[in-house]
Amino acid sequence: MKARLDAIDWKILRELQADGRMTNVELASRVGISAPPCLRRVRALEEMGVIRGYRALLAAERLGYGVTVFAMVHLASQAEADLNAFAEKVRHWPVIRECHTVSGDFDFVMKCVAPDLASFQHFVGELTATPNVRNVRTVLTLGQVKDEAAVPLEIPPAD
Repeated sequence: MKARLDAIDWKILRELQADGRMTNVELASRVGISAPPCLRRVRALEEMGVIRGYRALLAAERLGYGVTVFAMVHLASQAEADLNAFAEKVRHWPVIRECHTVSGDFDFVMKCVAPDLASFQHFVGELTATPNVRNVRTVLTLGQVKDEAAVPLEIPPAD
């Protein structure tokens, strides 16, 4: 269900996406309200689940994770219990940074990072040995064109 937000809420979201570390006083100043109602609004946005959390965005390659691969997984069975079992397994593999269920030829698309190709190859061996995995296709990235973690908030979505 889409959250009902006013113009101030949208301003708060834009500002926090740009800089989640700013103080509430700075945020209030930027959106044109005083600090106490700004804090109440931020807390309400958090409680609604619009703001899911705060984190630092790290440079994976600077920390030794120089390999990024997309893996597409096709399961032998798409029964709900089998999809859920695989999804639970995915949650415990640190190499997988994102995982989406998809339509089409595959059931899951995963973004993975690893220190090197040998480490990723070891993971693929574990992945292909997982019960119900029919096949796995991987695509090694050669470079990154865009990395935008923010939601596009230029124009609020229509009701």
